[in-house]
Amino acid sequence: MRLLVADRAARLPSHLQEPRHFLVTVAKRVMVDHLRRRAIEQAYLQALALQPPAEEVSPETRLLMVETLLALDAMLDGLGHKTKQAFLLSQLEGLGYSEIAKRLGVSVSSVTKYMAKATEHCLLFALDAQV
Repeated sequence: MRLLVADRAARLPSHLQEPRHFLVTVAKRVMVDHLRRRAIEQAYLQALALQPPAEEVSPETRLLMVETLLALDAMLDGLGHKTKQAFLLSQLEGLGYSEIAKRLGVSVSSVTKYMAKATEHCLLFALDAQV
């Protein structure tokens, strides 16, 4: 896309003057995305297999859930481990900051900073997604 929308009169950026290196980078990123998607899908299917048969979901619902998990994974990508853990404990388990601090072995003020960072990260991701 960068090559297609680039101004033809402008000089190509240095990383595009070596197309082989650029293509290798693109291929690596596509492979990482593919492996991440497959890992998330496998984890979801394993969790789904543990559910009672009466709670089986349709293929359409399954696809929507996998896509949602991938979007969440992409949104949280780039956060530090403790920041991500604090955010997930808060959002998925409904824990308060003091309980999160105990579980992570950090202070409540650290949890407050983690949550502020995670919230900002998610908002910026959502804004980028709208553009």
